[in-house]
Amino acid sequence: MSFESLGLRAELLSAIASRGYTEPTPIQTEAIPVIFEGCDLLAGAQTGTGKTAAFALPIVQRLAEHPPRQKRRAPRALVLVPTRELAAQVSEQMNNFARRLALRSTMIYGGVTIQAQIERLHRGVDIVVATPGRLLDHAERGTVNLSLIEFLVLDEADRMLDLGFIDAIKAVAEYLPAKRQTLLFSATYSQSIKQLADQLLDHPRRIEVARKNIAADAVTQAVYEVERSRKREMISFLIRQGGWNQVLVFARTRYGADKLTEELLLDGIKAAAIHSNKSQSIRTRTLAEFKRGEVRVLVATDVAARGLDIEHLPHVVNYDLPQVPEDYVHRIGRTGRAGEEGIALSLVCPEERPLLVAIEKLLKNTIPRRTLAEFPHVAAKRSVRVKEIKQADKLSKTRKAKDRQAQTPASKNTTPRRGKPVAERPAPKTGRRGSRSVR
Repeated sequence: MSFESLGLRAELLSAIASRGYTEPTPIQTEAIPVIFEGCDLLAGAQTGTGKTAAFALPIVQRLAEHPPRQKRRAPRALVLVPTRELAAQVSEQMNNFARRLALRSTMIYGGVTIQAQIERLHRGVDIVVATPGRLLDHAERGTVNLSLIEFLVLDEADRMLDLGFIDAIKAVAEYLPAKRQTLLFSATYSQSIKQLADQLLDHPRRIEVARKNIAADAVTQAVYEVERSRKREMISFLIRQGGWNQVLVFARTRYGADKLTEELLLDGIKAAAIHSNKSQSIRTRTLAEFKRGEVRVLVATDVAARGLDIEHLPHVVNYDLPQVPEDYVHRIGRTGRAGEEGIALSLVCPEERPLLVAIEKLLKNTIPRRTLAEFPHVAAKRSVRVKEIKQADKLSKTRKAKDRQAQTPASKNTTPRRGKPVAERPAPKTGRRGSRSVR
């Protein structure tokens, strides 16, 4: 099937061709006709299969074909997403399609000044891509009008529930008109997703183009079993040995991401960290540098497990396994996108074996194990170098301490105030004057 057979306008076909796409993906083939029919949709598809274009293309076309009655623009399509990074990604695609048909789109998320968003909304937009919390803030302030929404999209709905946005989503829904078309997209299904669909969707059509809760077939997976204390050595070895120039590494905590980044820099590997403690401007700049190849390794927490659309990303490494098995699918879904091949490796220490068992249970498959026979020798050399650096630092601190001690003046008990030895001081007078009698 071709994009032309889906009934898309020439302007959108041109936009698709400019991005290098020639054939629709399975989710696009299934979803676009349903959206054109005006039905609610509950769609399941693994990450990286083109879900954004599957809803963006038909929504943009329908908005253009049915212009609003009022002259002033007000949002008629709303896309809710879980993270800032995904908001930026979806908004970019929306803008690419919308501007071909003279429509305006904007994105709204937290972590940046709200005033600039208020000004964009005041100028008038047709499409809003937003995270639930910041959108609810606008709705309560009265700075966004949601009463004319015709399309509601919940993208990565399962992740929004994982992040605790269920109450915010329901609160936003209270501002929307009852008559609307609602589309729910999710990489995985759960009982909470089904309950949310029952509350927000009206007799939805259900499509699922991939088996439930599995990783993309284009991703080659492998596990390296290694002691926790040697993980950093192994990842440096893998990057150097393989000549990897673009690697996305997932760490469990923000502190762990920063620490690993420092260690990689010590190894001479250009790396940068991205997590929720970083400002949005820093996260955006770091991601742009990684995409341009200026940063070799991007170390991220699960804030980047979804929403990062990096073309031709060849390698993903789980430095720490995720606590939630489903997050493993989303992490490795950053590679092997749009039909390309990718490699996803996991460094698993003995303490993480229960997490690995849970992941393999979810995948209903055993992830192949790999070993590196030459790794211990290389690691030993790095350990010696680190030991030498630590010894040099310790010696330097010892010398500084001795220098400070040498410069410290002697105790007042041994050196008199006026320079005379203690033995030469005259004995104190014990006469009546100045003395106190004891009664």
